[in-house]
Amino acid sequence: MSSPIHLPEISDAERTPLVERLVVLIETLAQENQRQAETIQQLRDEIAVLKGEKTKPTFKPSGMEEETEPAAPPPEEGEAGAGPAKRPGSNKRSKTHQLTVHQDIPVPPVQPLPAGSRFKGYRDFVVQDLKIESFNTRYRLEVWQTPAGEWLCGELPATLNGSHFGPRLRAFVLYQHHHCQVTQPLLHEQLGEWGVDISVGQVDALLSGDNAAFCAEKDQLLVTGLQVSPFITVDDSGARHQGHNGYVTQIGNAWFAWFSSTSSKSRINFLELLHAGDIGYGLNPHALDYLVEQGLPQEPLRRLQAHWPAGGINDPQCWEEHLDALGIDSARHRRIATEGTLLGGLIDKGFSLDLVIVSDGAGQFAILLHALCWVHAERLVHKLIPLNDRQREDQQRVRAEIWELYADLKAYQRAPEPTWAPALEARFDAIFTQRTSFATLNQTLKRLHAHRQKLLLVLQRPDIPLHTNGSENDIRGYVKWRKVSGGTRSDLGKRCRDTFASLKKTCRKLGISFWGYLVDRSEQHGTIPPLPDIVRERALAGAAVP
Repeated sequence: MSSPIHLPEISDAERTPLVERLVVLIETLAQENQRQAETIQQLRDEIAVLKGEKTKPTFKPSGMEEETEPAAPPPEEGEAGAGPAKRPGSNKRSKTHQLTVHQDIPVPPVQPLPAGSRFKGYRDFVVQDLKIESFNTRYRLEVWQTPAGEWLCGELPATLNGSHFGPRLRAFVLYQHHHCQVTQPLLHEQLGEWGVDISVGQVDALLSGDNAAFCAEKDQLLVTGLQVSPFITVDDSGARHQGHNGYVTQIGNAWFAWFSSTSSKSRINFLELLHAGDIGYGLNPHALDYLVEQGLPQEPLRRLQAHWPAGGINDPQCWEEHLDALGIDSARHRRIATEGTLLGGLIDKGFSLDLVIVSDGAGQFAILLHALCWVHAERLVHKLIPLNDRQREDQQRVRAEIWELYADLKAYQRAPEPTWAPALEARFDAIFTQRTSFATLNQTLKRLHAHRQKLLLVLQRPDIPLHTNGSENDIRGYVKWRKVSGGTRSDLGKRCRDTFASLKKTCRKLGISFWGYLVDRSEQHGTIPPLPDIVRERALAGAAVP
C-alpha cells in the first residue's frame, strides 16, 4: 500500500489560486490512490478465497456504536460555544491557580535599578516539578528495664508491619507494577538509581507479600456487585500462567470490574466464579429444568434426585465423589449435572433471577437472563468476504439496515416507549430473515435471528447496555500485560495480578485515584471507604449505568 503524501507548509503569501488548485488536486489523487490500494488488496483476498488459499484480511472496526450516537445540538445563542469561533486554547482553565506552592524564589531584574525606582509587586511564574529522592528514617526503639527486671521496648508503627521499607515506597512499587505495567527488573533498576538499597527478592516481596486485605476487598467486590447490579457484562481473554495457556474472565459494569484467571473458560468455570469463592451445589426446580433442557438422560437424573443429600454439597471434591458413588461416569453427563447443580446452588444462595448477563455470544455465558452484544453481532456480517459486486452491495445494504435498527434501539433505550416495541421487532425479523444473493450472508442472518430474544431483550429491559464495550475496555489491560510480561509464575503472583487489576479498574470507574487508594491502604489512613461499600452506595443512590 502506498505511503501517504505529506505536503510541505505553504505560507499565505504563496497560496495563489493556482497553488490552491494544485493542492486540492494532489490531495484528491492521494485519496484515490489509497482507495485503489484497498481495492487491490480486497481483490487479492477474494482471489485467494476462490483458490482455496488461507487469507488473513484486515478489517477496520465497523464504527456502528460511534456512528449511531445522536449528533450534539448546536449551541444556542448566549450559550458557551455560540457565536464566532474562538481561537484554540481560549477556553482553557488556569493550570496553576489551584496548585500548592512549596517554595517562593524572588527574582530581581538583571539590569541595575536606576535611582528612584519603586517596587510594584511580583509577576508570578509557577513551575511544576518533581522531587524524587530516597528518604530514610531510623526508628530508635527505646529499651528500658524495670526494677522487677522486665524489659520494655518501643514498638514500630503498625503501618510498617516489621518491614524495612515504608508504606509509601510499597504503594509506589504496586502502582508502577500494576498500573504502569513496569516489570520487576526495571523496578529494581529504577529504585537502585534513586538510591534505594533493595534486592530483587525484596521487590517481589513488596509486590506479593501482605496483600490479604487487598485480596479480601477484591473478593467482596464481586459479591456486592452481583447483589446490587441490574446487569453485568462479561468477557474473557488469554492469560498465561506457569508457561501454559490459561484464561482470564472479566465480570463488571460501570460501577466495578472483577477479574479471575483460571485454566478453563467453560460454563462450569463461569458458574464457579459467580459463586465468589463459596461454591455450593443445589438441586432445586431451576436446576432440574436446566438438566432437562440440556438433555440429561432419565436414569442419571433419577439417581441425582433419589440420592441428594439433605444438607447439600459445598465442596467440589465431595461433588466429584458423589458423582462417582452414583455411577455417573459419562463426561457429558457429569458436565451437565455439574452445570445444573452449580446453577441451583447459585439460586439457593439468593442469586437474582432478574440480573441480566450481557456477553459477546460465547456459550459459557449463556445462563439465566442472557443478552447479546450488538457490536459483536454486526461484526459477523462485517467480516464476511463477498466474491462479486452484487454480494458486496447486498452486504453493505444489510449492514446499513442493521445500523439503522441499532440507532433506533439506542433511541428506545434512552426514552423507552412500549408502543415502539412491536415495530422494532418487526424490523428485526425483516432484516434477519431476508434472502440475498450472498449465501454465507443468508446463513449468518439466520443464525443471528435464532438469537432474537437475546438481541431484543433491551425492549423489556431498557436499563441494560446494547454492547459489551465496557468489558472489552476492561480486559484490554490484560492483553497489554500479556505482551509485556508473558504471564505469571506462581499462584500468589496470579492472585495478585487479578486482585490489583480489579481494584485499579474499579477505582477508575468510581472516580477514585488509584495512587491515592494505594497510599490510603498502605498508610492505613482509612479516608477512602471500602470499594464494595462505595459500589453499594452508588447503586442505592440510583446512579445510571450506561
